[in-house]
Amino acid sequence: MAILTGPLEPRRRHVPRGILQLRPAFYIASYFGIILSVAMAIPALVDLADGRPTWAVFAVSASGVFGVSVLGVVSLREAVPVFTPRFGFLLTSVLWLTSCVIAAVPFWLSPLPLTPAAAFFEATSGLTTTGATVLSELDAMERSFLLWRAMLQWLGGIGIVAIGLFLFPFLRIGGMQVFRTESSDRADKALPRVVSVTRALCFIYLAISIACALTYSALGMSAFDAVCHAMTTVATGGFSTHDRSFGFFGSPAILWAAVFFMIVGALPFVLYVEFIVRGRFTLWRDWQVRTFLCGILLVVLALTVWLDQTRNIHVADAFTQATFNVVSIVTTTGYASDDYAVWGPFAFGVFFILTFIGGCSGSTTGGIKVYRFIIVFQALRRAFTRLVYPHAMQPLRFGDRIIEQDVFDSVIIYFIAFFLVYGFTILALSLAGQDFITALTGAQTALTNVGPGLGEQIGPAGNFGSLGEFELWLLAFVMLLGRLEIMTVLILFTPIFWRD
Repeated sequence: MAILTGPLEPRRRHVPRGILQLRPAFYIASYFGIILSVAMAIPALVDLADGRPTWAVFAVSASGVFGVSVLGVVSLREAVPVFTPRFGFLLTSVLWLTSCVIAAVPFWLSPLPLTPAAAFFEATSGLTTTGATVLSELDAMERSFLLWRAMLQWLGGIGIVAIGLFLFPFLRIGGMQVFRTESSDRADKALPRVVSVTRALCFIYLAISIACALTYSALGMSAFDAVCHAMTTVATGGFSTHDRSFGFFGSPAILWAAVFFMIVGALPFVLYVEFIVRGRFTLWRDWQVRTFLCGILLVVLALTVWLDQTRNIHVADAFTQATFNVVSIVTTTGYASDDYAVWGPFAFGVFFILTFIGGCSGSTTGGIKVYRFIIVFQALRRAFTRLVYPHAMQPLRFGDRIIEQDVFDSVIIYFIAFFLVYGFTILALSLAGQDFITALTGAQTALTNVGPGLGEQIGPAGNFGSLGEFELWLLAFVMLLGRLEIMTVLILFTPIFWRD
């Protein structure tokens, strides 16, 4: 019989690894809080220069956020764990969620009549580059809040490019691993180190933004409008400084400039790096780029004919309006030059479908993304071939690459998750009392990060300000789901993620 001679040691409670990694995730998020607090000083200075008392809103917000973030850095300091897929999922979700909360503080403290739900919705719409808004009378609003909205979209745009190129391929989200070689340490990438690639991306993003602002200014925009719209154009975000969006300017030249820079923001940024660094212009040789641009051209031509025949619009004007609004929706920017919801049933159907598509991988756009449609249509083509030739060996291809089974599985799982979330969101909005068109397109535009929906309430001529608290919280969460490729967030709600 064993005899215990020493004191009993207390049994240590086992803490799952997922819980332990929350501390370093919030530690890193605290540094991003410091960055956002410093960014708040810029709108404060704008209001101070304008002699507006609302500069104090941003000063108080910046001070509070800075203090809490520094406290987080000091109190949560510890060694960052080895970067694993589990930590990647957790860190990404924590960073974006905390950033949205921080970005909402100035809206909540402002004299604008915004509830916490509305403030969080506006901030989330900004950082996710969705472009849906609860605000109206933008023309009379203080410039600080207009600038803050534009800055959020600009920061969110470069953020999603970075995680789309470096993190999502590593996490094997939605088939993004097909682009793994672009962010790995192999010698065939544009630059030998991830840090160098990131530096080049930031330089290109900033250069494109400056070029866009200078172009807008040269075409007649005020300096303030040019800067704000340049940030939201390159980020394919869609926030405007005017209630009528680009319809306010009434300039076809400005519309065409916006078309160009929206497309620039919707193409893979890694191809720009290759061109700048290695002198290789490979844009047109990229399969998804060719598919994306050719698809836009076909839809624009069809809508131009439709507008010419049904609305008696001159062909040149019809072509301009069709091009601008098609590019705005398919790149998930969300600008409007006209209320395309009244263009007729064919146009209504076209814009509904375009809202799902999005731009290319590694861009600032949302949506399902072109490359996923390419892979699915390749699979459909193979299925038809095997119906006729059951023993045919026909691998799936994406350009000159063979699509592995795990990539195809990831794409299919993404589609399943996308439409499950879409369906549940529609039901939830319907249960909250929204009409079918508002529920259908509200869920769609939030999940694809487009911005305006369809119909009178949330269409291009309306906004989301009339929705209730529940709807705003729900759609803000759905925006985050869509921006982070759905699975990145949903996996946090599974028991297996938190177990060892």
